[in-house]
Amino acid sequence: MTLPSATLLAQSVLSGVFVGALYGLLGLGLSLSWGLLRQINLAHFAFAFLAAYLCYQLSAMGMDPLATLVIIVPAFFALGAALHALMARFAITPFNSLLVTFGLTGIVEALIQSIWTADYRKLESSYGEHRWKVAGLYVPLPELITLSLAVGLSFAVWAVLRYTDLGRALRASAEDAPIAAAFGIHERRNALLLAGTCSALAGVAGLCLALGFTLAPSQIYAWVGVVFAAVMLGGLGRALAPLIAGIVIGVSEAVTMAVTAPSWAPLVSFALLIAILLFRPGRAA
Repeated sequence: MTLPSATLLAQSVLSGVFVGALYGLLGLGLSLSWGLLRQINLAHFAFAFLAAYLCYQLSAMGMDPLATLVIIVPAFFALGAALHALMARFAITPFNSLLVTFGLTGIVEALIQSIWTADYRKLESSYGEHRWKVAGLYVPLPELITLSLAVGLSFAVWAVLRYTDLGRALRASAEDAPIAAAFGIHERRNALLLAGTCSALAGVAGLCLALGFTLAPSQIYAWVGVVFAAVMLGGLGRALAPLIAGIVIGVSEAVTMAVTAPSWAPLVSFALLIAILLFRPGRAA
């Protein structure tokens, strides 16, 4: 095994930070939904890819990719709130929510394939043409946008949960819903707001996917495992933890690929997940 040069290793670490930020952004909405709403929403990944395809389509029609968020964010907020209202109406349990949203993921995948076919799609924008060389390392603009959005949104959600009445109400309802309701907390309204926000976050992650990756409907499932690992490593219902765990996994994978071979990279994230579950089982609760 030949060790990579210091420059290659540093570039790998930087690339790992960028992709880890996307893991964290994808995991943020899933962590909040699972931890605070007790819903394991596998459709979160399908929503992210649907948003990526919408961003691709709107950009092809002449819109700036970042400007598509004006349409994507409110649309996916409404979609997430409607999905939560439907599951609440039928009192879907956490395990059943996993099954229901898995089926919904298949429906969204089929919808994407029927509209955009199974061919690979790549968003061509002016953002992809910009990159800078800093201290010998290349910093592409799309990845920098992803990192900025992931960090900004993670800290914004953390601040809301920690310092606002809404955040305290959401955490109280997650701990003991009947007692929270007895103190006047409107659990149903807050849950709809949170569910809509989680789906809106999936829409933002979809923009980042469109900016930095080639799209195909079947790739929805490729992201499930590693993002689940980031969510479980960080803990459920936390805002900053998925970002930190995602960056740890992203850097670990990137360094592993630089030192050994790309086929070894998935072993890193799942080895970390197994270790956490074995030695610190309370971390994922």
